[in-house]
Amino acid sequence: MKGLIVTADDFGAAREVNDAVEIGHRRGILTAASLMIGAPAAADAIARARRLPTLRVGLHLVLVEGRPVLPPAAVSRLVREDGWLRCDMARVGALIAASREARRQLAAEITAQFAAFRDAGLTLDHCNAHKHFHLHPLVARLLCEIGPRFGLRAVRLPLEPARVLRRVEPGTRSASGPLLKPWVLALRRRLRARGLLAPDQVFGLRWSGQMTRSRLRALIRFLPAGLSEIYLHPACGPYAGGSPAYGYREELEALGAPEVIAACRDPALRLGGFADFPMAHAACEPAAASARAH
Repeated sequence: MKGLIVTADDFGAAREVNDAVEIGHRRGILTAASLMIGAPAAADAIARARRLPTLRVGLHLVLVEGRPVLPPAAVSRLVREDGWLRCDMARVGALIAASREARRQLAAEITAQFAAFRDAGLTLDHCNAHKHFHLHPLVARLLCEIGPRFGLRAVRLPLEPARVLRRVEPGTRSASGPLLKPWVLALRRRLRARGLLAPDQVFGLRWSGQMTRSRLRALIRFLPAGLSEIYLHPACGPYAGGSPAYGYREELEALGAPEVIAACRDPALRLGGFADFPMAHAACEPAAASARAH
């Protein structure tokens, strides 16, 4: 049996994203969304999430390329002169490794984002980080230490098997290749040691922003056994701060495409959020209340 979580990232980034999340959940196969709690349209996203009780919502930690939840002065080592979080991930990674004060500020910001999510009154389904920054061992450690205090029980593990991608499009290589794999495996060991759930495989790295209906349908058809997550970036159109290279509208259309919905009718497949799969090996038995059979 196979379990599948279909997640929209960047919930709260803009009204165009929030509209797409609601459409994708009501009319398509979207089962979860990752909320940017400090983003410009976060309040609108929270209001929508309250109207969508079957949508599982998690925290999309933003530690680079975004707006901090804490005042810029409280995270001065992590922000630019304009008060926004820095974009140079490599330098930020080196900084938090070298500076105790930067690590203290990082812990404070992570805590603040979890607290803001809690204060929004939403049930925490999962956590992941913008740009997969939780692969950094110090970010991973803080996530695993701080998150459980706020009810965290599941984390995205960006491990994308190339063999499945090649079945969809021959010759395709995984974005989580040899250079990334040691960091992913280290994160998996850390999550297991903390008793946190992670999917067996994740899809969306190689085709980030380019998850067409044909790719999505084929991925669902060729899913391996166990628990899988497919994440997308749907939006009703371009928006301020978005990527000009992303096919936002195409990804939204893929979520509701008839052939994609039909692929999810496989009796061996069950859909839900992380909360619907208590253990990875129990993916065949999600809670009936949130499984979307279509």
